[in-house]
Amino acid sequence: MLSSFPASMFAPVALGFFGLGTGYLIYGPQELLGFPRRDQLVDRATGVWGIWLPGFCQFLVGILLFIGLSWFPVFTSSAPNYMAALAFSAYGIHWFALGWNRARGNDARPNGFMSIPFIIISTLGATVFFRADAWPLGVLFVGLAVVYVAEFFASFRIGVRVGADGRQSVNLGEKALGAAHILVGLWLMYLTFATTLNIASGFDLPAA
Repeated sequence: MLSSFPASMFAPVALGFFGLGTGYLIYGPQELLGFPRRDQLVDRATGVWGIWLPGFCQFLVGILLFIGLSWFPVFTSSAPNYMAALAFSAYGIHWFALGWNRARGNDARPNGFMSIPFIIISTLGATVFFRADAWPLGVLFVGLAVVYVAEFFASFRIGVRVGADGRQSVNLGEKALGAAHILVGLWLMYLTFATTLNIASGFDLPAA
């Protein structure tokens, strides 16, 4: 006898929003403002945060969504949840790699090649959610696409401007990446706030 599971309104997406937003708001100011200045200790600290907040939080949400779409189908009332599960899982796993590489001081140039498929998945997410009339999530995925375009230029140091003394330089791609991280991070904080109030307190804010 097959068991049936009632549809649940408690998709755990707010945790994923919060985890990624926290990561962006840790990385963004450092990239844009250069503070704290990167060294081995700062890279270790930001690497650990990257693994646990945007990494683990998103991965956990992605796996829970996939389970709730397949083994225990409680989130199947909304087909775009499949896109959410794919995105949270993929972004979470790639943050494990980003955080680990940052903490270990590994070469960042391969991140540029990583950014290409993540531009694609971000574009895919924007398409799915705009077509589903979920414009707050569509806006999020547009922002994520911008993040990965900036990541491409930051990783290969394209657009570097040498300072007047001939020694100091500014990675313009990294500055753009920092600005994108901050803006998208703030939008993720709004989505966390709005989604939680909608589910827990009966608000009707534009959100997931």
